[in-house]
Amino acid sequence: MFDFLKKAGAVAPVPLEKKASATGRVIAWASSGRVAWSPRDAVSLARAGFQGNPVGFRAVRLIAEAAAALPVIAADAERRFEAHPVLALLARPNAAQGRAELLESVYGHLLLSGNAYVEAVGTGGLPGELHVLRSDRMALVPGADGWPVAYDYSVGGRTHRFPVAEGVSPICHIRSFHPTDDHYGLSPLQAAAVAIDVHNAASAWSKALLDNAARPSGAIIYRGTDGSSVLTSEQYDRLVAEMETHHQGARNAGRPMLLEGGLDWKPMGFSPSDMEFHETKQAAAREIAVAFGVPPMLMGIPGDATYANYQEANRAFYRLTVLPLAQRVLAALSHWLAQSTGETVELRPDLDQIPALAVERDQHWARVGAASFLSEAEKRALLGLPRIAEGE
Repeated sequence: MFDFLKKAGAVAPVPLEKKASATGRVIAWASSGRVAWSPRDAVSLARAGFQGNPVGFRAVRLIAEAAAALPVIAADAERRFEAHPVLALLARPNAAQGRAELLESVYGHLLLSGNAYVEAVGTGGLPGELHVLRSDRMALVPGADGWPVAYDYSVGGRTHRFPVAEGVSPICHIRSFHPTDDHYGLSPLQAAAVAIDVHNAASAWSKALLDNAARPSGAIIYRGTDGSSVLTSEQYDRLVAEMETHHQGARNAGRPMLLEGGLDWKPMGFSPSDMEFHETKQAAAREIAVAFGVPPMLMGIPGDATYANYQEANRAFYRLTVLPLAQRVLAALSHWLAQSTGETVELRPDLDQIPALAVERDQHWARVGAASFLSEAEKRALLGLPRIAEGE
């Protein structure tokens, strides 16, 4: 393995029985570094839309956790494997992570930046370990024909290059669709950036209102009989004591106030423009949820009646958001690992074990089972089951 902490060109031999990520020392020894901030770079978007926004945080966690929890099966054109080296690798990709942790990290980076990078550790055959690398630290190096020839992983002033020009690439780059970029994907955070700014600004405005401009429920105005508008010290102390004794606390709620001696009560409240901020914030929250493909009903956002009930919204969430994302990632990993093993094995979610789709599964199985004009082989093909050899 390349030791990029030494001088350029030096190669340190590593015993075959030891496996470690090529970026391990970079991550362990380097500081966070300084980032060139811009309104739409990956780091600032993650800070504003995930770390600093509850709607974006919940949307990413909801999708990533649901997709990572899907049961995964391995199959080829002939059969489904009960046990396979690829499944074993995915079950324990490295010493610090299991399958759910690794896949959740992949899905999270893909949702936050539009790109996910998985590093393979080991030489010859199936990798010994898999590691997820931070997408904001990775840079693609295009060749003369536009195809990537290397990936540079940089942090703290150090850079390690992963060449991909020859043989199997040590990096699996998974990216979402981007209409104007040939090398990097477009994240939901970028599409929802305006809504995130509005939501965060509305939250900041509400906090500032509470800190600096919160209005009391009303004001007591003194107009003296002699034309004076200033209370004496004795009158002021008596008024404050009476307010604290008879008109504060839960037991005094709703008690009428007796005003005398030129005192008058003026109620105060929020203006219509102040109240509109709440609706603006809710509309921005719905836009963020829509950008991520999460039904607002699942996020607890009021005012959305697209789905008749929670179960229907949850089923649509799995069908339209979770499953397409999981199938894209697992297909990319399958193709990448097949280049190392030379064996075509497809990784895909096991649709029969997803509770949210149980109703659809039962209906589909009942329709296929009742079709008398189909053979057993055709029924198995329609249900996505592997073929059975003759005589079995």
